[in-house]
Amino acid sequence: MMVDQENPEHSDDEAVYVISVASQLSGMHPQTLRQYDKLGLVSPGRASGRGRRYSLRDIASLRNIQRLVGDGINLAGIKRIMELESAVASMAIEMAKLRTEVDALLEANPPKGLVRRDKSTIVIYNEDK
Repeated sequence: MMVDQENPEHSDDEAVYVISVASQLSGMHPQTLRQYDKLGLVSPGRASGRGRRYSLRDIASLRNIQRLVGDGINLAGIKRIMELESAVASMAIEMAKLRTEVDALLEANPPKGLVRRDKSTIVIYNEDK
């Protein structure tokens, strides 16, 4: 969790910015932010009065969406890209956890007859043989 240097009590995920501030920080019109919320591209938190509250992570997502729109990608494509990026990040975290578990198991129970390779070793399979 990263903390905002100007306001150290707020994390990147804490929804604290009203739509007008998020609009200024992202460089987008408030109506565009409402549209992106409606489409599910960004899901800001809600205040008790149901007003949207954006986090720094939401604002970073808005800037990323703006960049992708500028690259000519439509909103449906952007939504799919964001879903895939999220899935890849989740899988990377899961793989790191599993790698840690496997390493601990191998250390506790070294396999007999198998040589443990250095992590930087690359094995190339040659079908010609």
